[in-house]
Amino acid sequence: MTKSLSDTTGARAPQRFMRDPIAARRVAAPLRLLVGAAPDPTDDERDRLGRALMERDEPADALVRAIREDHIVTMPMFRQALEHGIDSIPDPPDPLRDFFETLARTPDWVDEAKLTHGARVLRRVGLDASLVLGYGSLLGGYNNSGPLPLLMASGKLTGEQTLRRVSETSVWWRAVTAPDGLERFGEGWKLTVHVRAMHAFLNYQHEHDPAWRSDVRGLPINQFDQAGTLGLFSTTFLIHTRVLGLRYTKADADAAMHLWCYVGWLMGVDEHWLPFTEAGGRRMIYHIGTASPAADANSLALAKSLIESPKLIHHKNFQRVRRTYDYERGLSLATTLLGPAGVRALRVPMRPPWYPVWRAAANTVKHRVIARLPGGQRWVDARAERQLDDAHRRLLGGERPPIGQITHSD
Repeated sequence: MTKSLSDTTGARAPQRFMRDPIAARRVAAPLRLLVGAAPDPTDDERDRLGRALMERDEPADALVRAIREDHIVTMPMFRQALEHGIDSIPDPPDPLRDFFETLARTPDWVDEAKLTHGARVLRRVGLDASLVLGYGSLLGGYNNSGPLPLLMASGKLTGEQTLRRVSETSVWWRAVTAPDGLERFGEGWKLTVHVRAMHAFLNYQHEHDPAWRSDVRGLPINQFDQAGTLGLFSTTFLIHTRVLGLRYTKADADAAMHLWCYVGWLMGVDEHWLPFTEAGGRRMIYHIGTASPAADANSLALAKSLIESPKLIHHKNFQRVRRTYDYERGLSLATTLLGPAGVRALRVPMRPPWYPVWRAAANTVKHRVIARLPGGQRWVDARAERQLDDAHRRLLGGERPPIGQITHSD
């Protein structure tokens, strides 16, 4: 089999690593308060972070090379194995079998009961889930400009494509948190593995582009950025929803983190970067934040598109009023969740925390009073499901967009 580009494991950290320490620390300052004693990385941790920028998902890369270079695996074969299992293909090529057999070897640490519990906890967030993922996780992630050239190149997170991309993420999030969604043939499992393959194709394409400077940017899709993204869905999500008044027991938070660890493993994140505990996740996401390059022109363009996306949503009634309300709600959330430094770095207009204060009050009543009444938790859960459905319908009128199309020709 043809070798990929030269092995970059252990190579010198690219120039983007810890390029803007003062700006990065300013944006990450609120999280520092939650990390505890000795928040800064040790020398070993700093070295590991730098090397992660030059580490790819090797099993998925091997599969892509079997398709793109050796031509012994085809995309129809991959789709067949994904939908119906590797055994549905007579005499499958070794690279395809190896990839799916790796996925079949579920780690011993995976606990099915915790996955079920974690999914239930996450879906219980309801309306606030999509808002926190949008104005906390996604928007906050733009303060790390390192991976943004790929997003800009795709054209899927600017202008009218913003709502479609947010809707794709919503479909995936709902799939991985659905009952049995992470079973082998569950929708969440299949979509996650599909996205993993898509990432590997993108990494291969850009890594082999002479214009890509790995010594400056790191690998196009690398373990550092993947770990950061996973942290936004897990650790940061729990922090931000608590700001909005959500209540989690220790078992609830542990189960939510456990689910995202398994999703991360399926996505090709090395076990070293999986946030097995919330405390460990906070430390990791703080280290990644302070080692990331500051916001740049790409960050500003993406942030502007996201912030203005409510102006593109169609409402049957009172459209102008509702668009204005959604826009101002987003600014209020962004200011509270990211902090003044976080929104200023992205040039997002600041607003008072009127919406988070309202949501915190409403959630306190809902989760700490109503949920404790007889039948109250069932009511809270059912209401959350309706809110998730309503939020999805508002984005694209209920249209289900295709998730991360793999454009390699068959």
